[in-house]
Amino acid sequence: MSDLTRIPKYRCHKQSGQAIVTLKDGLGNRRDVLLGKYGTAPSRAEYLRVITEWEAAGRRLPAPTDAKYDITLHELMVAYYRFAEGYYGLDRRKGHPLKYALAVVKELYGATRAIDFGPLALKACRQRMIETDWSRSYTNAQVDRIRRMFRWAVAEELLPASAYENLRAVAGLRFGKTEARETKKVRPVATPHVEATLPFMPLIVQTMVRLQLLIGCRPYEVCSVRPLDLDMTNPACWVYRPGSDRGQHGQHKTAIHGHDRTILIGPKAQEVLRPYLGTRLDGYCFSPAASEAERGGKRRENRKTPLTPSQRARQRIVRRRRAPGERYVTLSYRNAIYRACDRAFPLPEHLAPRRLDHGKRESIAAWCVRLTPEEREAIRAWRREHRWHPNQLRHSRATELRRYGLDVVKTILGHSKLETTQVYSEKDMAAAMELMAKIG
Repeated sequence: MSDLTRIPKYRCHKQSGQAIVTLKDGLGNRRDVLLGKYGTAPSRAEYLRVITEWEAAGRRLPAPTDAKYDITLHELMVAYYRFAEGYYGLDRRKGHPLKYALAVVKELYGATRAIDFGPLALKACRQRMIETDWSRSYTNAQVDRIRRMFRWAVAEELLPASAYENLRAVAGLRFGKTEARETKKVRPVATPHVEATLPFMPLIVQTMVRLQLLIGCRPYEVCSVRPLDLDMTNPACWVYRPGSDRGQHGQHKTAIHGHDRTILIGPKAQEVLRPYLGTRLDGYCFSPAASEAERGGKRRENRKTPLTPSQRARQRIVRRRRAPGERYVTLSYRNAIYRACDRAFPLPEHLAPRRLDHGKRESIAAWCVRLTPEEREAIRAWRREHRWHPNQLRHSRATELRRYGLDVVKTILGHSKLETTQVYSEKDMAAAMELMAKIG
């Protein structure tokens, strides 16, 4: 059968899992058309519709769009990320969510034309996010970031308005209507739980936890404290303005909207922070390099035998692939807390690495290889129950201050709306029960 009479096949696009058909004309031009999830009835119906229209048009491809819209998705993503770096102040060294969203699009459709990226392609990207075990809310946020890229492209006249309008037809994932996993609401962490974990943290991380618990700031705000950002005019209450010398891309969440962020530091928090103010105004108070130096000093003090000549020689060799940074970031701060939680609440013996004959534990690599899927899930469940993260400290402080009124909590947390404050502060159930006991 010649190419002029052959009917294009209904095939599976392996990268996206969608059905696809390739249309050709007599001049050798070809066009790939995505049909929906492979093997489903709607995709086969779409295949019949596409083939029927192609046959009715005399096996001619649709007229091409304006040449100025002939831009690939890869080119569009590069241009948009450069814009986002300047507009949103993204840091290439950090894993910003936009980078992960664009990575999914690049994997599935990077080489295709941006104008051909429609609702079915967006759904395919969303399905890949779900298969990667992203939560429902995070997946919805990532899909919105992809849509914003197309909205920017329309504003820059890189794509027609229909490219963005078509993607708006894809509704967000609804609770209980999708296979994407749900995330638990962030709850305050109990004070005894925090106190049990503190002895297993480096002293600097302990100080960061105590300071955040007192002032209720965000994790990256406690990581970014510098003497330069502190106003100590009023001894009774200092004022901390994160990134006060960095313009609109300062180190606080709502700087891009023109909002000021002021964090109040009372006498108790001042005593916690004072030993770390240092001598440099622009130096960060909490430095991983200082923490490592302190840890190394303690190890030398606790050493029971003197160093041998070969050990002294090895000390001169730089063995670290990357030197400690000048300040903590949210990820390193959270991981330090996780490590302390794992030491404070070790795994049950049947889940932990085995103890070998010579008394030492088996290596982490050997332990990970022998774990069964059931044991891995049990370990994840144990850590979800016994770990806590720094965002919970902010919720704890907000809940503690709720009895003074939501307006006070709103000011301390730096919110512009009371609805946001109510998300952070747990409702006072004890007071509600006491009231109903009296009047109910």
